[in-house]
Amino acid sequence: MFKSLSFLVVLVLLLVSCSKPQGFEYRDLKNFKVNNWGFDRSNISMDLVYFNPNSFGVDLKKVDCDIYLDNNFVGKFSLDTIMHISRNSEFSLPANMEVDMRNIFKNSVNMLFSREVLVGAKGSTRVGKGGIFVNVPFNYEGRHKVDLF
Repeated sequence: MFKSLSFLVVLVLLLVSCSKPQGFEYRDLKNFKVNNWGFDRSNISMDLVYFNPNSFGVDLKKVDCDIYLDNNFVGKFSLDTIMHISRNSEFSLPANMEVDMRNIFKNSVNMLFSREVLVGAKGSTRVGKGGIFVNVPFNYEGRHKVDLF
């Protein structure tokens, strides 16, 4: 009787304490570097800085997203690795991606005159704790200054 009651109490506590992870908050972009220039495609790398707003640590298993400049698709970013992220902390994701230069050239006139570009990222992350993972969608859009000269 005592064992079944204690099991029930532990099960209820587990269900109450488990909450769905919140999406990460974008903070900054660092170490931007063009690795390979091309007229059709270029390879770029950067570190994306995010904040984990959850009050518990999570494991990041996968990231898949599409990147947009001024609402034009320029490339796809994928990361397939397991990474532990501490609670309420900033962390950085290494990003390496191929971009479609034709769509970049479409935006180059706008960038020259406005010095700002609308950067968007739509996708999902696979995060979890204790071996149980869920997909958490994200949608980021923000204006960023571009200093070409």
